[in-house]
Amino acid sequence: MQYKDYYATLGVAKTATHDEIRKAFRKLARLYHPDVAKDKKTAEAKFKEINEAYEVLSDADKRVKYDTLGADWDRQPPPRRGGGAGGRPGADPFGGGGFSFGGTGFSDFFEQFFGGAQGAAGRRGGGIGGFPGVAGTERGSDIEADLLVTLEEALHGAKKAISFRRGDDSKVQTFEVRIPKGVREGQRIRLAGQGEGAGAHGAGDLYLRVRFERHPDYEVDGSDLVYELDLPVARVVLGTEVEVPTLDGSVRLKIPSGTQPGRKFRLKGRGLPTKANERGDFFVKVEITLPAKVDEEARELWEKLAALGT
Repeated sequence: MQYKDYYATLGVAKTATHDEIRKAFRKLARLYHPDVAKDKKTAEAKFKEINEAYEVLSDADKRVKYDTLGADWDRQPPPRRGGGAGGRPGADPFGGGGFSFGGTGFSDFFEQFFGGAQGAAGRRGGGIGGFPGVAGTERGSDIEADLLVTLEEALHGAKKAISFRRGDDSKVQTFEVRIPKGVREGQRIRLAGQGEGAGAHGAGDLYLRVRFERHPDYEVDGSDLVYELDLPVARVVLGTEVEVPTLDGSVRLKIPSGTQPGRKFRLKGRGLPTKANERGDFFVKVEITLPAKVDEEARELWEKLAALGT
């Protein structure tokens, strides 16, 4: 299984700060987002790689595990074990009782390294990861895997083709999974009877745990979305109007003169679904960008403003 260099994917150093990682992700995500890229198929694959790298490096705990084990991760005890992709340390990800997934949005490396696909409920089982010597007396083990869902899919609902293969079995099974409108982060979608084993009480279930795809423009806060609007200081001081991109299309927003950094403007009902026929809100958070360089003409103007005490 190929090692994933997440730092190289985002083009940052291993010493990069959280803010530097975030900026690198946003720059690349805006470049490769399928909605704006010309080659959508290539962009979609690249965008998933960028998302996976950011998922790891933006999370303090995941980043520590990733940095600690490094490129020789497969020659050390893995951070977590289970019946997911790879299943056992050093095992072929397609063998030894493990599950290999396709179409979930995450690579096999991510699934095995971070335990995204794993036996659930204590790995109850009829002799497969269950109680030794009691084969066939219990229900098979449940299995969990992560499923990447876009914000647009969470808003409107969608269908995804998910494939997986059990252990040494060469047969690949494919299922069309329905993503319900208003699905929440962490929610599990159940595929009954598609888990491990075939004990006296049948096979376990397969659960797909929803993980929201990181968006280059929005942060998710429950059912609300937060959009950071970077504006030059002059436009904030004088007041301006801007086009704000929401999941429902662009909205014209007036920024009053003298708006302070960090102020949030609320667009009611333009967030993610909360329950039937209701939605969260969309917040526009104003941030001020300062010029990196100041030429002589600009310096004179700033000095005049400073003399006026502004």
